[in-house]
Amino acid sequence: MELVPEALATLNDSRINSLPITAINCKNGKYDAIVYFDGSDYNQDELKIIDTLLFKASGRIKSYVLASTGWYKCPNFKFVADDSLENSKNIEDLFAQIAQHKKEEK
Repeated sequence: MELVPEALATLNDSRINSLPITAINCKNGKYDAIVYFDGSDYNQDELKIIDTLLFKASGRIKSYVLASTGWYKCPNFKFVADDSLENSKNIEDLFAQIAQHKKEEK
């Protein structure tokens, strides 16, 4: 979890070197890992560009992780925009609306 943001910070592209990583989910056997990043600040076109940049940089990220850990093999990274933060904000907004509606009923 700490190494992927460090690896991103070493890249020269400002669009991805400060990308906030929210979670990493390693699959069985640790051959694949899904890396979730906060994509709530980007529109669909920007997310496509970021996905392409991350795909191109995944080899450098793997090299960084291998060099930092000394592991024999590093998982293949798949980057996915994490929309759970946006969804939780929408849920909080719904709760606020419900509370406001209940106040108006009283």
